[in-house]
Amino acid sequence: RTSPRTPPASNRARARTHARALLPSNPRPRRPAVVHRPSSIMTNGAPHFKNTELSALRDYVTHDSGSLNKADSTLLLMVTHSNLQARFMEIRFDRYMTILRVKEKLMTHVGSNVSTMSLSLKDWDGAVVARMDDDAKMLGYYSPEDGWTIHITDTDANSASAGGWLEDTSKVKKYEMSAEEYNAREGTYRAWKMEQLAKDPTWCVEKHMAEKRGEVWVPPKKTEDDEHQAAEAATCGVGDRCEVNPGGKRGEVMFVGNKVDGLPKGWWIGVKFDEPVGKNDGSVKKNGVRLFECDDGYGSFQRPSNVTCGDYPVVDEFAFSDEDEI
Repeated sequence: RTSPRTPPASNRARARTHARALLPSNPRPRRPAVVHRPSSIMTNGAPHFKNTELSALRDYVTHDSGSLNKADSTLLLMVTHSNLQARFMEIRFDRYMTILRVKEKLMTHVGSNVSTMSLSLKDWDGAVVARMDDDAKMLGYYSPEDGWTIHITDTDANSASAGGWLEDTSKVKKYEMSAEEYNAREGTYRAWKMEQLAKDPTWCVEKHMAEKRGEVWVPPKKTEDDEHQAAEAATCGVGDRCEVNPGGKRGEVMFVGNKVDGLPKGWWIGVKFDEPVGKNDGSVKKNGVRLFECDDGYGSFQRPSNVTCGDYPVVDEFAFSDEDEI
């Protein structure tokens, strides 16, 4: 039995057939639905990234290092010491610490005894704001600010920090070994080197590394001519300003000559650089013979082909004009 409001099954079938006949023979294909795939999945309220690099970056940025957990009474102060060159940066203090407690904390950093410390509080410009001599008063009594400095004066003449004993390593006696003792040791580089030279008199580090790379080592050609690069050397004179290439290093010619004991044959130019980009102090490394005077690290011996003499003034890094900047 059919409801009066529901069309018979035969009528519904005819309606479907009629609808299909009205459709085009080549219907347009349906566009696939766009599915938005999130780059992260929420787990326990925090996104879990599929990209490991992005996840690592997020962990780095959001890591709680504790540096932001700063109470209202916390201060970040610099610390200097009368016997030390080191400057201690941003040590945490509390305004409610007594000066005695401050000294006890500083003792672990500088090594001075609490009873021999005299503290001064300095502002950002280094001006003394107060002498903190009362151990019973609190640090906040002196109204310090972040970035100010506590300067420690050690009144003990026999302090461990006096005379640079906590910083100057030259005062510490080093362990020294004679050449005979070193030669008697086994498994050293010198012993290995002597072993290689016994097998191959032409052995050298460069040859060894070339063989490890599977290359054929070609020894550099030795200069046998005492007048090698004499023409290039004639363009340079002692006292001339020069530039050494590669590198564009500027300096002054201090020596021009050949037949130098300790240097390969040929002509050489001794240069004193304007900056510490050299390798010696004007003396030949092989025998210590001094050819000119300069500070250590400012001298160098160059082949004349590397040196160009001319108008090469000392470079002033702070001298520039409006034309140097666009």
